[in-house]
Amino acid sequence: MARQWLARAVICAATALAVTGCGNAHGAAQSGHGQKTVTVFAASSLSGALEEAKREFAAVHPGLHIRLNVGGSSTLVTQLKNGAPADLFASADEPTMDKAVEAGLTVGSVQHFAGNVLSILVQKGNPHKINGLVDLSREDLTVSLCGPQVPAGRYARQALERAKVPVPRGGEELDVKQVVSRVTLGEADAGIVYATDAKSVAGKADEVTIADDQNIVARYPASVLNTGDNPAGAKMFLDYLLSADGKKILQKHGFQEPR
Repeated sequence: MARQWLARAVICAATALAVTGCGNAHGAAQSGHGQKTVTVFAASSLSGALEEAKREFAAVHPGLHIRLNVGGSSTLVTQLKNGAPADLFASADEPTMDKAVEAGLTVGSVQHFAGNVLSILVQKGNPHKINGLVDLSREDLTVSLCGPQVPAGRYARQALERAKVPVPRGGEELDVKQVVSRVTLGEADAGIVYATDAKSVAGKADEVTIADDQNIVARYPASVLNTGDNPAGAKMFLDYLLSADGKKILQKHGFQEPR
């Protein structure tokens, strides 16, 4: 009898843990201390700004916890189309957001909340004397770019085409943070990144600006999704990014107003 009672107690305890661990299957996902989670899929170039934004947002909305998943926009939209749950998607370009819209993943209208431009990231001290896009055609250089399926890679190729420079050799990366890493680690002599990424590693690498007539202006769209549990929380966070406080954080990290 004692063994039967013990077995039943163990089963009951395990069941209770499973129920409390899963939370409310019909409501928003629960984080610690009764918080509701908002899962945000965001382009990797947004990581620094959104980390700060989520901290400031939490101060005024303590009941909401922002969970960030950052990566290449094209990778993220593929994950969403394959069933990954998320409440908000922030892309680095419009064509990738269009894929989410066409797949029926979005709710309401798409909002443009930030802008960006490209820069050339070079090793600290610019030892190879790179002054512009034309220098990236030199055969003695290893130049890192994102792949053409990634917004940063697509923008880089458009800028090179404007400058009448062939796509340099040096490898293709899955997202812009990998390009930054290769340059700062000395694995590449230069890379084409967003100006915000160059700003984020000031002191570890140098930035070479790209002429306005060769540069690309990127617009960042975001939309609430129907693949998560907390669309209301997602809208609140998106509204925060569009607010004066949110814009101040984005500008601090080098982002512009969307044009």
